[in-house]
Amino acid sequence: MEPETIYEMLKKVQELKGYYFNKDKEITLGLIEALLFNKERYGYMSCPCRLASGNRTNDKDIVCPCVYRIKDVEEYGSCYCGLYVSKEWNEGLIEHERVPERRPVSRMIF
Repeated sequence: MEPETIYEMLKKVQELKGYYFNKDKEITLGLIEALLFNKERYGYMSCPCRLASGNRTNDKDIVCPCVYRIKDVEEYGSCYCGLYVSKEWNEGLIEHERVPERRPVSRMIF
């Protein structure tokens, strides 16, 4: 599937839930391409901004949308990688802060 197709498909579903794609479409499509690359590599769309192990069970917390997205968007207006944002974030009504990593170190691979 093409990134633009995924974009259009997910946009409708996620906006109903209150999550929006980053208004910078170049960034958004780049992240979607990385998700598709990870799907080809691992068999699932792991977060493109985190190192996946290749084991879906180990990585279930970082399969996009990751489990950290809810709190990230609530607190910062953006998820860790900046793919999903709040409407206020996109409209520049809240500061664009760096979102800290919430994934526990014990789940990370090095």
